[in-house]
Amino acid sequence: MKTVRYLKLALLALPLCLCSCQTKKVADQPSTSSSAVQGSVQQKKFLQKVNDNAQFSRFITSKVKFTMKVGTQEMTLTGNLKMKRDDVIRLQLMAFGFVEAGRLEFTSEYILVMDRINKLYMMVPYAELAFLRASGLNFYSLQALFWNELFLPGESKVTDEGLKNFETIPVDNDFVIRLDKDQMSYSWLAEQDQALIKMANVLHKDRFDGNTQLNWNYSDFENVGKKQFPTRMHVTLTSPKKEVSLGIKLNYIGHESDWESRTVIPGKYKKVTVDEILRRFMAL
Repeated sequence: MKTVRYLKLALLALPLCLCSCQTKKVADQPSTSSSAVQGSVQQKKFLQKVNDNAQFSRFITSKVKFTMKVGTQEMTLTGNLKMKRDDVIRLQLMAFGFVEAGRLEFTSEYILVMDRINKLYMMVPYAELAFLRASGLNFYSLQALFWNELFLPGESKVTDEGLKNFETIPVDNDFVIRLDKDQMSYSWLAEQDQALIKMANVLHKDRFDGNTQLNWNYSDFENVGKKQFPTRMHVTLTSPKKEVSLGIKLNYIGHESDWESRTVIPGKYKKVTVDEILRRFMAL
């Protein structure tokens, strides 16, 4: 059936779109210029305002509509998003609107991908994924992307002292916030008035194999508690060989807390490797 085929495609594409994170850049803004306001009072106040936009709630839950495109293939799926700050991010894919077909779970210790259709799963620590290990991206970086926040690679949170690491450049009615480290470039685009992050981008520069980028766009902000939160996100992973895009539409955002934060893997499920997941994906 076409629905089952789409679900299989989604189960293979999601880990690459959200786990691989090998990335490019927002725009070719210079890292330093006469307009840069690094170290200025203006920059410090703006960065603090961006950081202060973080949600108060420890939980964010929502019904989700996914729109996914892999090459020329497109599909639309429904599911659930459940997040507990500093603990877990869980995406559930639903078949026919009520049967869970797959699950993607990030914790501070591991990444779990479950294919409930074929009874397969992959569970790996972040250190086993070479790119994440080299780039400093960890659970807290991915959490910041889902929660519409700044992050410092390798750190669990951005403190007031940590804000000094960022460079801020005014561009029209926005600010580009940048951080460069080795072969990595991290960028955010935030509006000047409310300091809401409209886009995040991570670039991995490789002069031999080509650059790869993860671009994360945010839109349709609504009040969630006392803070604004994006109800639409669009994630695009572009590598020299393939592009994967994922649209995420949040509906009925809440703060449900009565759910188990760790998935128990049934004994009959078969464990597969990262390489096997990648081979399945590249064969699509």
